[in-house]
Amino acid sequence: MQSVSLPLSLAFPTLAPATKHLTAIAGSSRFHPSAAVSYGATSSSPFLRPEPSGESAEEAYWDYQFLFASQRSESPNPILLRIVEGSVPADLPRGIYYLIGPGLLSDDQGSSINPLDGHGYLRAFDFSGGDSVWYSAKYVETEAHREERDGETGRWRFTHRGTFSVLRKGKRVGNLKVMKNVANTCVVRWGGRLLCLWEGGDPYEIDPKTLRTIGTVDLIRDPDPKAGDHRSWPGEWRDFRDFGINVAAQLLKPILRGVFKMPPKRLLSHYKIDGERKRLIVLACSTEDMLLPRSNFTFYEFDGDFELKQRKEFIAEDHLLIHDWGFTDSYYVLMGNRIKLDMPGSLVAASGMAPMVSALAPNTRHNSTPIYLLPRFSADQQRDWRVPIEAPGQLWSTHFSNSFEEQGSHGGLVVQLQAAVCSYQWINFPKMFGYDWRSSRLDPAYMNATQGKEAMLSHLVNVKIKLDVGGACKECSVDEPSKHWRQSADFPVINPTFAGKKNSYVYAATCSGSRQFLPHFPFDTVVKLNCQDGSVSSWWAGSRRFIGEPTFVPRGSTEEDDGYILVAEYEVSKQMCYLVILDAKRIGKADAVKAKLEVPSFLRFPLGFHGFWANT
Repeated sequence: MQSVSLPLSLAFPTLAPATKHLTAIAGSSRFHPSAAVSYGATSSSPFLRPEPSGESAEEAYWDYQFLFASQRSESPNPILLRIVEGSVPADLPRGIYYLIGPGLLSDDQGSSINPLDGHGYLRAFDFSGGDSVWYSAKYVETEAHREERDGETGRWRFTHRGTFSVLRKGKRVGNLKVMKNVANTCVVRWGGRLLCLWEGGDPYEIDPKTLRTIGTVDLIRDPDPKAGDHRSWPGEWRDFRDFGINVAAQLLKPILRGVFKMPPKRLLSHYKIDGERKRLIVLACSTEDMLLPRSNFTFYEFDGDFELKQRKEFIAEDHLLIHDWGFTDSYYVLMGNRIKLDMPGSLVAASGMAPMVSALAPNTRHNSTPIYLLPRFSADQQRDWRVPIEAPGQLWSTHFSNSFEEQGSHGGLVVQLQAAVCSYQWINFPKMFGYDWRSSRLDPAYMNATQGKEAMLSHLVNVKIKLDVGGACKECSVDEPSKHWRQSADFPVINPTFAGKKNSYVYAATCSGSRQFLPHFPFDTVVKLNCQDGSVSSWWAGSRRFIGEPTFVPRGSTEEDDGYILVAEYEVSKQMCYLVILDAKRIGKADAVKAKLEVPSFLRFPLGFHGFWANT
């Protein structure tokens, strides 16, 4: 195999593929779909037809590496993209599609890092000119970026450990630079300001047109006491356990904040937009609670001028890790991922010989999943929100597509959650994306379960909670959104104008199952699920082509699926990237693709995380 030519460089050493791992996942039957397929609510025909893919383990290994190959080049000056298929729809709203994700995963000293620790690389596709689409890309110039990149030579030397990585070169033992804010996870444009967010630090503000980094933004500063409802649960020391936790918290604060330079509160990367109230909602957690059997959640709601309209704080007596969440008219909704402190892992992590995240592990002691319905506006004295609703099964939530409430026929509310979840047994924090810190390689086998264990991987679920008139839970059920689609899936999205309201359609990145050695990840298909009747339709990118998160762009009508899907496509066989425009109504039809725009080969980029469409 040939190495990838500069300026795009492979993130990991060019060693022989892990064929013994890939062979282990090659035994189960695979499927090969047509480019566009549909499945009706009452149809009984097979969704996918069996057909071998004919790929090799080595080819699959290198395809996976390409998705995470570093891109060192930037394009601050916009470049006109070539349309290689179709044409840009005339009724596509004028706007800019922003996509954020890791851009650099290896330095010039031999260190390779987990994609979760990769420096944020912001891409912008500008549709303001109608048929002409202009592309620009630039690194978010974070504090870590300025320290690790030599401005004169352009060479990189990783000095921060990060949360999920181990440095092969540089300082390990005694390296206190753990919190590496790389601003690589989410992006949002609100109130005329463009923000790049990361899981655990202040967001970075970016110039929306030039992509120049302006600086950090302190969104969770101490609020004006006149701004909204600041009610929180009093932290009474009701027993010895509470006393012990509070003492431990006071001891941890100077260590985490002083020695490790961690902020008092960790702002999570995922935000929500309440279109009805025109509010941006963000969530923060106390830093020391990562190591304590309790969780402090603070929600902040901002209007279009970034004026803080509401701040509400909650303390739950549970050790939880939250990545994404939801909201309804009445509640903030958390599906808690229970964790615990791993003492052996903590010792190894503290030595610098394993990722810092090795100090944590999923807590599998419970056979249920805690769901917290936290009162958004009222005191909600009808039920004790501190007691979670326990959903059946151990569900580790990764991403929410939506949550909403309705008035039930029984007189109480019915709250529904649409999310991507996986098994606790699959979660291994240091190995996310298959990262092996011992060899500094990515092993695709981690993201692709062996036959019989596919249910452990990320998949979509609907959670329905029925509350009585007093707010008590009468029933909580977890179901598949469709009996016709049971493939691995993640990055679920909806028409954003339906956020917090009842919706019918969910779009997600999923797998066709056509690949023998990469059957579940990376994703290669956009699926459209009708949550009302269970019907399914999909668009397949093609052989050796993978996709990222889909983004819905409303066309402006009241029909929920009247709009377009934007999704980045990675054609690994040609080492090219594209932006594909799909007609959301036509997914499952041969004419679903409206346009495909080619990114110049010298600017092809690694797999992105999350995107945002901003009307101009």
